[in-house]
Amino acid sequence: MQHLSRLFFCLCAAAALFLTSCGTPMARSSGSYKVVAYKPHDPSKVEVSLSLATQNLYVTEGDRLLMAVQGNVGKPGAATPTGNFTIYNKEKNRRRQSEPDRGYPMAYWCEFKPAYGFHEGFVHPAPHTHGCIRLHREAAARLFALTRIGTPVHIANSLPEDKKWGSEVRRLDQSRDPDPPRSVMMAPSWFKDPPGPLLIDQP
Repeated sequence: MQHLSRLFFCLCAAAALFLTSCGTPMARSSGSYKVVAYKPHDPSKVEVSLSLATQNLYVTEGDRLLMAVQGNVGKPGAATPTGNFTIYNKEKNRRRQSEPDRGYPMAYWCEFKPAYGFHEGFVHPAPHTHGCIRLHREAAARLFALTRIGTPVHIANSLPEDKKWGSEVRRLDQSRDPDPPRSVMMAPSWFKDPPGPLLIDQP
């Protein structure tokens, strides 16, 4: 019994070690999941919209859809804030600055409110974060490429974009993806972009 208690404690400690500021471990498993994002004609016209009801994120340039992906938003009691914001801080190679687990990667960080931002991490089918918006690496890298300091961000419980483009969003569930080795996460190579061009010309 003492052996089992000790084993349970070790497993819990290991799980806690992998927590990010948004509450769960992150994975880098991509499988066949790929994201298409189009180059904007005028980067100053790019806007980001997030629907909390669907967890869908839309990047637009006027009436033109540049990218539509599923994200993961704040769980009950730790909701993602709603309103109109602007991205004011971007850091591709961001790592967690506080304990526990200082140094943990939060790649492609795009901050729109103090301590709230978009970044790479596990995407669950239901709201699961502590308020940040986690995106699959394929999507996080492209959002980082599409936005700049000053890009508007609109977050609401529901959006007209859900009816217009929601059917184009591929559903994603990384809740059972395995954790990458810690040595991989802590290496500088963690921040390497996904293969291929991040943004392409729209046909």
